[in-house]
Amino acid sequence: MAMTKRPAIYDELVDVLVESADADRILSFRLSPGKQASLDSLLEKNRQGTLTGDESAELDAFEHFEHLIRLLKARLLQKRG
Repeated sequence: MAMTKRPAIYDELVDVLVESADADRILSFRLSPGKQASLDSLLEKNRQGTLTGDESAELDAFEHFEHLIRLLKARLLQKRG
């Protein structure tokens, strides 16, 4: 998935979440098996070029979500030192 530049507003949200989050819970977060299966299906359809408009929007939402989670995890790890 291509990463897009994150809007600056994410920084404020991430800072709030990092300060109040249960770090271990965030760092161990993984998609549920059902959500992971949905993502895998969308990725396969994307590789095949058969995504519908709705599926493309859903895949974009997964991408934004993944980016936010990675950002949170990186900030939490930085905070831990």
